[in-house]
Amino acid sequence: MKLKKVIICILVLSLFLINNYSYSYNEDKLNLYSQAAILMESSTGKILYSKDAEVTKYPASTTKILTAILVIEKCNLEDEICASYSAINSIPSGYSNASIKVGEILTADQLLQVFLVHSANEAGFILAEHLSGSINEFAKLMNEKAKEIGCKNTNFTNPSGIHDTNHYSTAYDMCLIARYCMQNPIFRNYVSMPSCTIAPTNKSEQRHFYNTNELLNPSDKYYNPNVTGIKTGFTTPAKNCLISGYYEDGIELISVVLGAPHNTTNNLSAKFIDTTNLFNFGMENYKKVQIAEKSSVLDTINIKNAEIGSNRLDVILENEVYAIVPSSFDVNTISSNMKIAIKDDLSAPITANDIVGTVTYTIDGTSYTQNLLAGSSIKPSSTILNLLKIILALILLYMAYKFMYGNYKNSKRSSKKKKKLVRKKYNEIKY
Repeated sequence: MKLKKVIICILVLSLFLINNYSYSYNEDKLNLYSQAAILMESSTGKILYSKDAEVTKYPASTTKILTAILVIEKCNLEDEICASYSAINSIPSGYSNASIKVGEILTADQLLQVFLVHSANEAGFILAEHLSGSINEFAKLMNEKAKEIGCKNTNFTNPSGIHDTNHYSTAYDMCLIARYCMQNPIFRNYVSMPSCTIAPTNKSEQRHFYNTNELLNPSDKYYNPNVTGIKTGFTTPAKNCLISGYYEDGIELISVVLGAPHNTTNNLSAKFIDTTNLFNFGMENYKKVQIAEKSSVLDTINIKNAEIGSNRLDVILENEVYAIVPSSFDVNTISSNMKIAIKDDLSAPITANDIVGTVTYTIDGTSYTQNLLAGSSIKPSSTILNLLKIILALILLYMAYKFMYGNYKNSKRSSKKKKKLVRKKYNEIKY
């Protein structure tokens, strides 16, 4: 009996351990130091990991990415901009700067370089004034753009992330903004620069700056060749923040960590360690698979009013479909997660490559939708075509009849009027 109890206890303990293991990589398993974090696959927007990602936090200088994309989209980067007194003197002591002087003239391109590489706060204020006339008006523009991107819990009051209790966001919202920004090749280039050099200006000698993101610096211990940017941030209330991009094996990841302490228990930079662990987790536990090939036939349907014998239409994919799935995903289950929707009342004539519907694959909680095209042209049946010709001919005959009959009636009326006038004149002459 004792042996039986021992075996039962072992089995129960084993089940407990298995259950705990299956709940792998929750917030406790990754042991992140950051208060909030998120990992997203960029092409699909699929969330691979989340920790308090919708809790509002101070974003510090990660704010700069939204300012940058607005400048890229709305300004000529060759524009020469003069630094105003208000822009230079609005930056509190202790915040990073590029020592830009009042009256100094730089291009929008130069300002964006020091803004994103060196995190020069005054550059953001100069750009904001250039674009909107004032910081308040630019903040309105920022918040409008954030909503357009899909942010729900974000409010910005300045272009650089200077601390303000009303200046806040979430890891999820900042990830949405980063995903949007990284679709712009000009933005991608700026945030991936390990350093920048600003040529002499009317008030300064040449200046050289290194990126504050040590994941981009080949000589740094945190360097990762697969990292593609994006932006660091720090204020005392916000703690350390970092948004990063990563690309490997066709998978592009975006991570956000907010509220990280300076150091780990091993005296390493917490924001870089957390980010590295997030990327390792994503690449170890997810893979990119092709779930359907371009032009593959997914269905064959009957088309109304088509020629007899040629009323069958192959429905094909417009483009290939990829999905981000767990490493253990079984590709044989794809077909059972496919839903085809064909347009209502589809009938001939149809031209090859016309959009005739959509297909949606739902895999691991994420939906992937692609257009379906006509694989060939379908002509209307000759009977129907002839009938349409007859109907058209009858309509034309009827219109011609109406036209001629109308002219005849008008002519008859005109003739009667003339006869009446002749009689009237004759009677007048007679009497």
